[in-house]
Order: sequence, then C-alpha cells, then structure tokens
Amino acid sequence: MPLPRNIVKPTLPLVPKKVLSERREQLLEYIKEDGTYLPKSVLHADLDRGMLDFVKTELEVTTSGKIVPMLDIIITTQNWAQYTETALFTDIDNNPSPPFITVVRNPEVKYGTNPSLQYTIPNRKQFYYASVPTWNGNEQGMDIYTIPQPVPVDIKYSVKIICNRMRELNQLNKVVMQTFASRQAYTFIKGQYVPIIMDNVSDESQMTIDSRKYYIQNYDFTMLGYLIDEDEFEVKPAIQRITQLFELDTSTRKQKRKKYPENPNEFETNFLFVTGNTTLVDMIDYTANMNLLGSDNVDTYDIYINDDYYGSDVSTIQITTNDILRIEITKLDAALESKISFTSKLV
Repeated sequence: MPLPRNIVKPTLPLVPKKVLSERREQLLEYIKEDGTYLPKSVLHADLDRGMLDFVKTELEVTTSGKIVPMLDIIITTQNWAQYTETALFTDIDNNPSPPFITVVRNPEVKYGTNPSLQYTIPNRKQFYYASVPTWNGNEQGMDIYTIPQPVPVDIKYSVKIICNRMRELNQLNKVVMQTFASRQAYTFIKGQYVPIIMDNVSDESQMTIDSRKYYIQNYDFTMLGYLIDEDEFEVKPAIQRITQLFELDTSTRKQKRKKYPENPNEFETNFLFVTGNTTLVDMIDYTANMNLLGSDNVDTYDIYINDDYYGSDVSTIQITTNDILRIEITKLDAALESKISFTSKLV
C-alpha cells in the first residue's frame, strides 16, 4: 500500500518559492530581462509557443515509467504529412508510433472575450506606462514610455492523444481534470499570465474491426490571449535638466555696489485689470498720497474708499493705513488688459 502524499514527499525543493515583494521583483525581472522597461511583444507565434509549453509542462502524461511524447509544433492539415516523415517516434514504416500527444489550432482567430480588455479604450489611444530617467553625461532628464491597450484575441486549440491502450487516456484525463479543476488555468508567456479555459471533451476513436483499433481523445481549449506589438510603443522626452559649470577669477577686485535705501518713501503702484475684469479691491497697509502716473486701455475710472465714493478720474488719492481701496474702470477695448499706475508717497 503506498504512503499518503501528504506524509512522504517524492522530491525536495532546493530553491524556495518567492512570495510577496520578492515575487514582485521576480515579475519585474521577467519584464526587464532583455534590458528594456517596456513589455515584450506578444504575437500569434508567441501564443502558440506558450500553448505548446503549457501542454508539455502542465499536461505531461507518464505511463509505465515513460513520458508520452508530444509533437513540439502546432499541427494543421498542411504540415501533418510533412511532420510524420521526420517524426522522432515513428516505426520502420515511417508511421507515427502511438502513444503521442498533438496540439491542433483552429486557423481563425476571433476578437477576444477577455473581460479585462473588452471595449474599454477606443481609438487605440496611447497610455502612460513608465517614467525612465536618462543621463548623457551633461543633461539629466526623463523619458515617458506609453503603450496602447492590448488587443484581446480568442484562439481555440485541441489537445489530442493517440494511443492503443485505455491507461494513457485515463492518465491524461486525470491530469487535465486536476489542472482545470476551476475550469481555467494560466500559462506564462513573455512575462504575461494568459488564461486558458477548457471547453469540451470529445472522442474520435477508431473502433472498426477491419482496421487497427486506436483511441483518439480530443480536449478543446480556448486561450483568452491578447496581442502586444512593440512597434506601437512610443518613447517621448519629458523634463530635461542641464548642469552648467562656471569658472570665476577671484583675483580681480569687485566693483563697489551702490547702496540704495531699503525702504524708499516714494514708489510706484500698479493696478492690472485682466481680460474680463473691471474691478479691483485692495487693502492698503500704509498712509500715502497716490498721484496718477498713467493708464493703459482705460476710458474712465471711479474710486471708492471703504465703500464710500471718492471721485471719478481723480489725479490724487489720499489713502490711510487699513483703508479698502476699490477701483472700477471702463475699458476702451474689453478684449484687452488694462492698467492704472500711481506714484505713492508715504506721509
């Protein structure tokens, strides 16, 4: 009687599995494996290769201590006859010797039903992917990497086993049912996890008496893949910073700087009226006499102090600390900016 598997381990893992942050770093290494910050292209040939690797590793069948061989190409009606002439597991008559497993792909590829990629982004718009720092020895900057949304595709595959004994059928059926216990499994293609859904199981066995009896069991799968084309990626420069170095001769004598009073008693005050604005309100924090210096694009103006009317088109305004000054103007051209300038002399 064999021992339970949960007590005796047939093999011991020499390398522990990575989890949490280590697993995220491992996925990042898969993406940047070829020295690029962008994901690798995933096209039809890559999806076919991923399906073959999935069948070879996840659906491996072992009977009588031997692994059932698998044809390491996608089989179609065009290349089946050519492959049988060079197959590694043929008899003396160059006929395939069962048991063996094949993978057949339907030629048509339809628009995908992957819910995470279905009709979410129109018009193949470019979207931000990553910001990559750059440095050429003098300029430090940043490149912006953008990619469009991947295009979902549904590809149907049929995994067939051809054998003479029922034990091979039972072994493959057990492996398939265990792998697709939740109806779907995943294959890893160029750093991307692609789901595979099990559709149907059918039998194509030859049971006639006149011919040689052999079993053919067919498993139909749908790969919910997506296409990523690196020709659609875009790299655009962002902010650039330039380092400039200056050499100064400190042996020359500097000219003496002229001194100006830090707090002048007389200064210029400008009131700017942007387009669409004809009123400005300001609290004055000093006591001064404001004399009109000039105006631009102003027809007339009215002065209000603390909401009391002061006058129109006045040339001198006497203002006191904490007074609220309001200026309302009439522009010559409403589509342009206006400005009124005063010379303020502290009192």
